[in-house]
Amino acid sequence: QVQLVQSGGGLVQAGGSLRLSCAASSNIFNINAMGWYRQAPGKQRELVATISSGGSTNYADSVKGRFTISRDNAKNTWFLQMNSLKPEDTAVYSCYAETTVVLWGRGTLVTVSS
Repeated sequence: QVQLVQSGGGLVQAGGSLRLSCAASSNIFNINAMGWYRQAPGKQRELVATISSGGSTNYADSVKGRFTISRDNAKNTWFLQMNSLKPEDTAVYSCYAETTVVLWGRGTLVTVSS
C-alpha cells in the first residue's frame, strides 16, 4: 500500500511563507492528478490546488497568485509553496493522489497568526 507522507506546516505570521511536501512511499502508477485540500475549523473541506499528470495546475480563487503547486516526478513528491499567508489560510492541509483510488496524506496543521 502506497503511503503519502507529508512534511512542512506549522505556525507563521501573516505575510509569511511555508512550504508543504507530500512524498509517496513508492511509485504511483496511473496517477491522474495530485494536490492539496484544506479544512479549517467549522468549515467544509476546500480543494486548494491540483496538478494533473500532464502538468496542468488549478487553484482555488482564494489562493491564486499566492500558492504554487509543483512536483518532482523522480522523487514521487509534490509541493505546495504558500506565500503571503493570511489568517484565513489557517487549516489542516492534506495532500492526495488520484489513481484508480484516492490516496491521502495524514494532514498537517498550518496556523497563520495575525
